[in-house]
Amino acid sequence: MWRAWSDPERMSHWWGPKGSKTEVVKLDFRPGGICHYRMDFEGQTMWGKLRYREIEPKQRLVFIVSFSDENEGITVHPMNPGWPRQILSTITFSEKDGKTTVTVRWVPYEATDPEREVFEVGRDAMQAGWTGTLDRLETDLATA
Repeated sequence: MWRAWSDPERMSHWWGPKGSKTEVVKLDFRPGGICHYRMDFEGQTMWGKLRYREIEPKQRLVFIVSFSDENEGITVHPMNPGWPRQILSTITFSEKDGKTTVTVRWVPYEATDPEREVFEVGRDAMQAGWTGTLDRLETDLATA
């Protein structure tokens, strides 16, 4: 499980919602490091960036996620310009009986009030996106 999050080749297999194709072009997996990726989804090419803040191996990841351009600059959401430019993400891993549970927590980071409102309205779509992403992770782990 940990390798799926820390290895660019593995992460390229599953990162992103169902129907997307992702290429991790840079992965500097350390606090202060960046993951920069390109995603093709629904006929669009999008770029994204994770800026790692905390890494507790096999237990927890904390990073800021944002849409970006190909040069790692932060951009607005290509399909929803009111979306927060940055989201604080906390991913926790807990193991029981040989199975790992992944918990995802997302909150707007340095967002305006209108961006927070857009985030709340989009919560269901965000949940669907993460569900699809984690389904892809599960499938990838089963075939790895």
